[in-house]
Amino acid sequence: MKHIIYLLGIACACLTSACSDDEIPASAVDAEAVDTPEAWHDKTRTQPYPKLSNELYLNPPPLIVPESMKTGEKLQFALSQDEGFPEASTQLSEADEWCMFNPHRELEAGTWYWRYRNVSANGTEEAWSEPIAFEVKPETPVFVTPDFAAFRANISQAGLDVHPRLYCYLNGDLAEARQRVESHSEYRGLVSRANSAMNVDYSTYLNQVTEDGMEEMADYVEYLHQAYLLTQDQTYASKLAEILSLLCGHGFTDSELFVSNFGSTAIAYSLLVPYDVLYSRLSGSLIQQAQDLLMRIARHYFASYCGSQENNIFDNHFWQKNMRILFQIALCLWDKTGYAEEASYMMEYYYELWTARAPASGFNRDGAWVNGSGYLSANLYTLYYMAMLLSHVGQSDFLQHPWYQNAGQALVYNFPPSSKNTGFGDMSERWDVSGRQYAAFADFLARETGDGYAGWYANECSTDDDPDNDVSDDVLFRIYRICRNSTYDTSFPEDAPKMKWYEDIGEVVMHSDLEHTADNLTLSFRSSTFGSGSHTLADQNSFNLLYGGKEVYYHSGYYTAFSDAHNLMSYRHTRAHNTILVNGIGQAFSTEAYGMMLRANGGTHIAYALGDASQAYGGISNDPMWIQNFADAGIEQTPEYGFGETPLTKYRRQTLMLYPDIVLIYDELEASEPVRWDWLLHSPVQFGIDGDTFTTRAETGVAVARMFSDAAFEVSQTDQFVVSPGEGYANQWHLTAAFANSSACRILTVVQIKDSEGEILPVERNGSRITCGDWTIDVNLDPSSAERLQVTSGSVPAVYSYGSDNVQTGSGVYARQYRNSSVLYDEIDGQYQAVEQTDQSPVSSRRG
Repeated sequence: MKHIIYLLGIACACLTSACSDDEIPASAVDAEAVDTPEAWHDKTRTQPYPKLSNELYLNPPPLIVPESMKTGEKLQFALSQDEGFPEASTQLSEADEWCMFNPHRELEAGTWYWRYRNVSANGTEEAWSEPIAFEVKPETPVFVTPDFAAFRANISQAGLDVHPRLYCYLNGDLAEARQRVESHSEYRGLVSRANSAMNVDYSTYLNQVTEDGMEEMADYVEYLHQAYLLTQDQTYASKLAEILSLLCGHGFTDSELFVSNFGSTAIAYSLLVPYDVLYSRLSGSLIQQAQDLLMRIARHYFASYCGSQENNIFDNHFWQKNMRILFQIALCLWDKTGYAEEASYMMEYYYELWTARAPASGFNRDGAWVNGSGYLSANLYTLYYMAMLLSHVGQSDFLQHPWYQNAGQALVYNFPPSSKNTGFGDMSERWDVSGRQYAAFADFLARETGDGYAGWYANECSTDDDPDNDVSDDVLFRIYRICRNSTYDTSFPEDAPKMKWYEDIGEVVMHSDLEHTADNLTLSFRSSTFGSGSHTLADQNSFNLLYGGKEVYYHSGYYTAFSDAHNLMSYRHTRAHNTILVNGIGQAFSTEAYGMMLRANGGTHIAYALGDASQAYGGISNDPMWIQNFADAGIEQTPEYGFGETPLTKYRRQTLMLYPDIVLIYDELEASEPVRWDWLLHSPVQFGIDGDTFTTRAETGVAVARMFSDAAFEVSQTDQFVVSPGEGYANQWHLTAAFANSSACRILTVVQIKDSEGEILPVERNGSRITCGDWTIDVNLDPSSAERLQVTSGSVPAVYSYGSDNVQTGSGVYARQYRNSSVLYDEIDGQYQAVEQTDQSPVSSRRG
């Protein structure tokens, strides 16, 4: 279903008094329903991509074959606008071991065809697959990267035929940076870190090889590395040489070398840095030992990653760090005797993989992070490093990818300065403010792209009272900042909207005063086609509310571990989020348990979003990883624990912000048989419950929620978790409004957030009409008749209408074009206008 929007100015003919305000216009029709497939994204790909049923994310798209369809040693691809694949107009790939092909050129708008064939180890070519059609639309964003042959040809020009290579993109800046490094504001921090690394006995890390120990060693190595490159102090070089000799002489067993994938790449990086930076002064035997050990690691992981990573929705460890270090190994060994051909082949694979699936799964242009802002920090350095390196060597700007172009703005909206983040994904609860790594990444984006959001964010964080936010204290980006001594605009963008819809990941964020955190009300809402699993949570159609940067209503629990009992039952589970349970059962941990953000829009006075989580409650996870995690925790995926099938058939939720301080939640719930609906709300402080009204008094203000429904409900609260997180964690409060024994239910919740209790406005109901201050809400809460929600203001001409009636606005009557649509009449882009929306079909990386 296309996104249907009608923008109608004040003088538009459709705003005419000839239509009555309660008449359904004869021209109104039912909009095409959005598909509800088994999944929009596979954890492991099962269908070739792309097909006609896929809307493209980028032009050109990668061509990807599921690993299960690769039956030979290699795959070969053909691409043409003619399904007969004539030789003269067909792009034919080499036969390679991986399951993807990047065209590396803009494709003309129209229908294209591709096919693939398996090739055996001896070169025998099997029959071509049937042609697979896909469509390139003129509006598809274009992002083209050089092919690997061009990338490879630039290596010498990029300074990669000599060592050191790891920071080759800074080679042109290093000489000048060394001249002023001692006067740089970060010099003291640079040498302090390096001097701490000088005093470490690194042999102790090898007494018992652990992931934590190897990662700590790698951190120290990087401190020495940056300090040596900038100061040329030979004591740092000597320490690096000592570490290299220690590692090469250890004689790693397989169990030590592959203790974990993070452990392996930490060992590799601790080897790679001294090997690269000291290459010209090392003995031949030490060089050989280092190369042998690096290649041992590279071969092990290439064998397991090649073919699988292009088909995995997002392997966190791989993209956070492992891919970068494996690429660096290839970068350092591409021209070494005995390794050149193999290392170059690995480099080609990782280059093509980045082009196909980076920077954020390959199916995300939003600039926001599918796994949530809390887990973005683990990815920031690789996101910076790979973009800089590939841009330098490829002589093409990899930061032009839409994700990077939107990343600065996404930081501002999802993790505002002096505020908690919007509350989705693992570890989102851990930090009260974003921290220096986020500010450092914004600083990098501002320097390289000139993005105004990134510039404001970096400056605002650094001038925050919290020293943890200071960019100058960040270590990972330090050498970049010292070398690239540039400035940027730090003013807040004048055209910043109050609402952002992240269509690819399925989240909406609304802010009342984004520039001033102390006065800002933040409403975040998630209904994602990526479902749950990995570092995302079972939280479809959930919302979080912040005021003054602090939690008002927020998801509950603590990230004590990835999959311990508390995580599974009281953090990841749906019961920990501000959404619903059906007969006590939540959403499965899988990409099949998805939501869809179908509509969203906003103006000066009203913003709204509509999510559909009807497919999220359909069973249990069949993912072997989760099955094992449940078994290890002693938990079963049964109704007793809150998992299993439900008779849910419909769960549509709308969230609205009536600026500056009123929020509406409108729920439409249906099931094939009577069920108990548990409406959930979580707070760091206790609720005061007075019938249908719930009050919390927190550090930054007072929140009062009043619930309306034609169905009876009972309200309870507890400060206990189903599974305790253990000692040292504060209790949180969990409210449940239980609607018993009904097959359909509608609920409207009106929330006010004020600085003091005396400012709370009376909320009154008269039939279907509810008033709150200047706002009037006309709502149908009877599930046996048509849906209706209309919001009007007595002080401004803004109107929101959900339903099928015509809409009375300040400029006349808007004749609805579609039944059950959303119409917003508000000041948008500087003028009052009406915008009508029907459900928008999400973009899919799967589709049958």
